[in-house]
Amino acid sequence: MDSTHASAKDCGNRASWCLVWFAPPSYQEALLSCADSRAITRSGTLFEQANSVIDKRMASEVAAELREGRWRPLPARRVFIPKPGVAEQRPLSIPSVRDRIVQAALKIVLEPVFEADMLACSFGFRPRRGVHDALQVLVDEAWRGRHWVVETDIANCFEAIDHEKLMQAVEERVCDRSVLKLLRAMLRAGVMEDGQVRRPVSGTPQGGVVSPLLANVYLHRLDRAWSTRDHGVLVRYADDAVVMCASREQAEAALERLKGLLAELGLEPKAAKTRIVHLRVGGEGFDFLGFHHRWVASRPRGNRRPVAFLARWPSARAMQHARDRIRELTDRRRLLRPVKVIVEDVNAFLRGWAAYFRFGNSAHVFDQIGSYARMRIGGFLAKKHRRTRKFGWAVVAFAAQDSLGVIDLHGTVVAPRPFRDWRGRPNAGGERRR
Repeated sequence: MDSTHASAKDCGNRASWCLVWFAPPSYQEALLSCADSRAITRSGTLFEQANSVIDKRMASEVAAELREGRWRPLPARRVFIPKPGVAEQRPLSIPSVRDRIVQAALKIVLEPVFEADMLACSFGFRPRRGVHDALQVLVDEAWRGRHWVVETDIANCFEAIDHEKLMQAVEERVCDRSVLKLLRAMLRAGVMEDGQVRRPVSGTPQGGVVSPLLANVYLHRLDRAWSTRDHGVLVRYADDAVVMCASREQAEAALERLKGLLAELGLEPKAAKTRIVHLRVGGEGFDFLGFHHRWVASRPRGNRRPVAFLARWPSARAMQHARDRIRELTDRRRLLRPVKVIVEDVNAFLRGWAAYFRFGNSAHVFDQIGSYARMRIGGFLAKKHRRTRKFGWAVVAFAAQDSLGVIDLHGTVVAPRPFRDWRGRPNAGGERRR
């Protein structure tokens, strides 16, 4: 879709972008076939299973319904999943398979169009941009002297997006009535909860394929109003935002401006997660994207003076989530399973967890999580063989890595450096403890 992105860049402020039912039938089916694999496999189904469920016939049927105007979205199924680390639940709206295909096709067509307008301060749910790109901006701006931080989280962002204001934002780029009609139908499809259909007048349901794109389009007005750096540097990842400021006065003005802009969009910051933090050695830090960020000073080495920098490591909430997950995987209710299976499950979690958090000053935290995992596996061995905990711990502590199979996280950390690519080489010798 690079050609679509380039065309959107050159076409001016508004363009007409037609959906797949006006394209040749062969292209429609190819696009929908591509969309079906994205729509299904991203929800956790393997490619082999997706191919057995979705085939070219379904793509042809959906394309025909779109061309003839017969396609109608069904209410999404509402489910609630627990938020990691807190006693709260996040509502998800799961569309039907056919609706997910259409949403994925719509995203494939529209994403390059809106991506041409997106600004550098937005990092969430965008191609070739991610969490660690946003975190690198914090390191760079802190090194430039922006030590006053405004942190906030938009309350119920996906559920509070106004449909009319969202469609106005879409119409700035899309004027094809068929596309706009399709988007309105998706927004008004409603959700099925407890056997009843609700059709809210606001919100783009979390769980839909196109919902993250629509949320970015809606919040682009916030990014656009923050295009100058008079109120600090905005770093936004979906509904989480941080503003790096040079003074307390600038931070206070930034917070007021942020509240005003959100109010214009019908949104508001979450009071419990909105505050101003001053970064200084020995002071408090802030949590953003699963990491805890704090201004620390390195230890003096010989004649070298200590250097202050913005460090980050997994937040207390992320640590608690890791412990809870390891505890679930080594629970006594799984005693009938082989030890090898338990170790493989723990290793799989540790690999995924470390792959995210290793880009930071996380060596000491990795040691803690690794020790906790070995302690839990040792306790599992003791219960399984009806021996003392000391026996299980001894087996884990003295067994070679290749015999027991527990992975070692030591030497995988990549410490952030200002104005450098965050994809660096790991510190094989670990980091000095603060």
